[in-house]
Amino acid sequence: MTESDRTTSDTGVQRTTLETEIGADLRALTAVSEQLGHVFARSNSLRPNDFRALLHIATAEFAGRPLTAGQLGGLMGMSSAAVTYLVERLIESGHLRRGADPSDRRRVILYHDAPGRAAAEDFFVPLGQRTRAATAEFSDAELAAAHRVLTAITAALHTHLDEVRGRAR
Repeated sequence: MTESDRTTSDTGVQRTTLETEIGADLRALTAVSEQLGHVFARSNSLRPNDFRALLHIATAEFAGRPLTAGQLGGLMGMSSAAVTYLVERLIESGHLRRGADPSDRRRVILYHDAPGRAAAEDFFVPLGQRTRAATAEFSDAELAAAHRVLTAITAALHTHLDEVRGRAR
């Protein structure tokens, strides 16, 4: 084996190890995120599906693409009757409100309501502060690289989800 072969082989092993470790890190992140979600749900008298719905709605709002009830039902794999019940319950509890879609007044969009947003901020702002403190040692370039990696992995997960959903139909 030449020096060039050894370097290529070592790099390949190192890359495989790093990819495996990133996968394990993402599973650990998912697990602790789920635990946090359960604690938030319990502390706000929400059911686990309520929290999942609020997470989908917050993610869509942040991306500038708020959801309709039908889209939420599709993301959660729920019937229209079940998602209607869920949305009504979240509106009654002050976590959600409906609003007209500015681009199509016939459509109704789901938004976080002030009391629900305040509850989420009380719980999650300290988490954001801890996250910022945990990443303070990393350079902007390292954070940009991490963001690119997470964006690519998220895209791969969406592609896989679309594929397995297609098989399940």
